[in-house]
Amino acid sequence: MPRRSLTRLYKDEFSNYSPAKFQQDLLAGLTVAAVALPLALAFGVASGATAAAGLVTAVLAGILIGALGGAPYQISGPTGAMSAVLIVLVQRYGLEGIWVAGLLSGLLLLIIGILRLGRFIAFIPSAVISGFTSGIALIIFIGQIDNFLGVKTEAAETAAFKLLGYFKGGFVPDWHAVVIGLVVILTMLLMPAKWSAKFPSSLLGLILAALLNWTLGGSVEIIGDIPQTLLLQDRLSLANVPWENLSEFIAPTLTITALGAVESLLCGAVGSNMTGVRMQANQELVAQGIGNMVIPFFGGVPATAAIARSSVGIKSGGQTRMVSIVHAVGILLSMFLLAPLMGKAPLAALAGVLMVTAARMSEWDVIRFMFGKRFKTDMIAFSITMLATIVLDLTQAILIGSFLAGAVFLNKIASIDIAVQDVDADKLKQKGIDAVGKCGHVRVAFLTGPLFFAATGQFNEAFADLEDTHALILSMRGVSLIDTAGLEAIHRLHEKIHKQGGALMFAGVHENVKQMMERGGLVKSVGGENFFWSSDQAIVEAGRRACQFCE
Repeated sequence: MPRRSLTRLYKDEFSNYSPAKFQQDLLAGLTVAAVALPLALAFGVASGATAAAGLVTAVLAGILIGALGGAPYQISGPTGAMSAVLIVLVQRYGLEGIWVAGLLSGLLLLIIGILRLGRFIAFIPSAVISGFTSGIALIIFIGQIDNFLGVKTEAAETAAFKLLGYFKGGFVPDWHAVVIGLVVILTMLLMPAKWSAKFPSSLLGLILAALLNWTLGGSVEIIGDIPQTLLLQDRLSLANVPWENLSEFIAPTLTITALGAVESLLCGAVGSNMTGVRMQANQELVAQGIGNMVIPFFGGVPATAAIARSSVGIKSGGQTRMVSIVHAVGILLSMFLLAPLMGKAPLAALAGVLMVTAARMSEWDVIRFMFGKRFKTDMIAFSITMLATIVLDLTQAILIGSFLAGAVFLNKIASIDIAVQDVDADKLKQKGIDAVGKCGHVRVAFLTGPLFFAATGQFNEAFADLEDTHALILSMRGVSLIDTAGLEAIHRLHEKIHKQGGALMFAGVHENVKQMMERGGLVKSVGGENFFWSSDQAIVEAGRRACQFCE
């Protein structure tokens, strides 16, 4: 089970809870609700579902995942990254595809959390994550061009083909829609930050757009009726789960799972940096799993932690997970009180909200740093992942990104630094030993880096020439990891030196490395007396043996 129980998290979080802190949570929660409301509407539509599905997701995720999550600042709901994945699912399988894949991904997230495997998600390099995020931002932006222009163009399998389709022409933009979309975009971009902190620019933009559309005679398509219920008419039931075709949902499930886990843990990292409170990653994945298993049965779409909403909650003075619950209740009340007004929001206005959100999604600081400093490996990984995301299926993009993650990781850790030095005879003379240089050479090799399969070639090359070596000392204080390939390389080195009548000695071996050497029989074959705490001790012993050999 997760390392720290939910009961312990609640105890730490609410031990000194007071009416004053609740007031802070209440105000922060209502602020987040105002920010999340237009996003929930927009992401519901962008997912290929409905605005109501986005609202239901925000409410259920805010309550369920917020109550069970691994940190007090995490706020979950529908997100832009997830909507980019879901729109493809809807095109292929309909709404059932969203619900089934969401249910299965929730189950998988729950298993990952229970087995405490959350830390492995953090192994994906930042360049790959940034590339995937930027690619998703482009997908969201391109996916809203139709609504922004007030047209319906031919659907395409990927965002790249969809973008190319616009250059073929054959459509006439609705300038009323374009003007309405621009009003929202300009409102979000030009509204001062201090004003946005009091009244979200996206919400103001939607209000202005609805008023403008009414002034223009309501010619631009609107959201339409929003059901005033959490249990939508279109929802998943066990009776309509395509049990015989579940294999078709394996790839989408893995995509949603990977995206949900990465986005939630990234959100936790951001929140942790802002508050100093560490998120319990495995508990968070358990919460995400349970939430996403429940949401499809109400007609919602898969949810994940949202960095923007969580950051707003923190900056607004939120203290506990009550912020997430209050924000969910706020959105729920708006469904019952403001549904007729929300239904009049033009789709072109939602397109404007999503376009600005997509532009802000990309990690521009990371991209500028990466390209400004010309880190070639990261630049290549970023570019390939981003292009794969918009040109290929998102599932394929995740596979390519995962492969790149492994390749980048191996490239960075595969190099082992080996510095071989002849022992200074004067150093031994000071200790009364005067054999070095007469009976053979004593050499010390300082190893830095992991000794595993990718580094054995470099290891073997470094010790290709060992003529006249009486003793070779491997100083392994800088080696924290060794695998079976590394053990085999040392075995071969020992045999080579032994045939020459020399000895292989070790200094500063880490405990975990020595345990591997014991399991591999290396300690027994080399001899326990050939292991020393420091290279100086090994050098002195090698010199004494050289003296005895000469005598």
